[in-house]
Amino acid sequence: MSDTFKILAINPGSTSTKISVFENEREVWSTKLTHSESELSNYGHIFDQYELRKGVILSKLNEADFDISSFDAIVGRGGVVYPVEGGTYSIDDRLIEDLHKGVQGEHVSNLGAPIASELSDTAGCPSFIVDPVVVDEMEPLARLSGHPDLPRRSILHALNQKAVSRMAAKDLGRSYSDLNLIVIHLGGGISVGAHSKGRVIDVNNALNGDGPFTPERSGGLPVGDLVELCFSGKRTHTEIKRMIKGAGGIVAYLGTNDMMKVEEEVKKGNSRYELVYRAMAYQISKEIGALSTVFKGDVDAIVFTGGIAYDSTFIGWITERVKFIADVLVYPGEKEMEALALGALRVLQGSEKAKVYNPEGKAP
Repeated sequence: MSDTFKILAINPGSTSTKISVFENEREVWSTKLTHSESELSNYGHIFDQYELRKGVILSKLNEADFDISSFDAIVGRGGVVYPVEGGTYSIDDRLIEDLHKGVQGEHVSNLGAPIASELSDTAGCPSFIVDPVVVDEMEPLARLSGHPDLPRRSILHALNQKAVSRMAAKDLGRSYSDLNLIVIHLGGGISVGAHSKGRVIDVNNALNGDGPFTPERSGGLPVGDLVELCFSGKRTHTEIKRMIKGAGGIVAYLGTNDMMKVEEEVKKGNSRYELVYRAMAYQISKEIGALSTVFKGDVDAIVFTGGIAYDSTFIGWITERVKFIADVLVYPGEKEMEALALGALRVLQGSEKAKVYNPEGKAP
């Protein structure tokens, strides 16, 4: 058997489809296909886009002279299924059925597994997903919010958080499963996770729940005031939801989610922009401090990733507040394609066993 495995990684995004080919850890080819809003507006539901997305993937692979039968594995972005623990999962009928049903909602990432599965049938190779957004490894203590009707939920940038955790472990000369890490993904949403020995045992709901405010999400709000606003008649249900996710945070304060613009305004000395930007850093720092208590202060490293992590000034504001807890490591950008491929590679090389999708409490 060859020591080199060729892996196709597929990542459907809201207005793009990313495709990469890896030979073991090395990315040998990649492309990003952009889909216009007008093109996608013709499709009422996410799965209506299936043939479009699959067709452009096959077309680009053909243009690049990749024979589909040459792949040893095909891996797709994991969708919004029932909560599962982290890892690499074989794609099977039950997983695809739950993605079709939208058991936790429609999301474009739900297309990743079905497309990977169909292409793998043609290629005659296995197909996988890796660390979907619904990874849930929270400890029982972390689930209690203060009221049984509103349990805390684990929704985070699991794929990227787990990927940079492994990078940090390698740089520290340790195993991910031996470390206590606080990992922060800085993007349109912000997730701050406590990684204990390879498991995310506590994390804010980065989609529409708690934690620091973000470029477009409000994060945790004063609860009493929010209730009053909800029943005041000043905002509709849709407007409240939009205020929390999409039009909250930096957007609400500054009217933009363009973080490059925010960074530039701060450099120009715009005090209003700096106040809001510093406040976001302040809230992230407090979240990191809170999670340090989960480990009773025994934190091996604080790890930053995501697009905003490129801004050294912003990272510096947080570092000066949290460096007393542990050393800070920074891995800017998103490592999603690499994380997908490496998840499949670990299975192909035998260092990790592929898991079967069977979420707890759901009959197979």
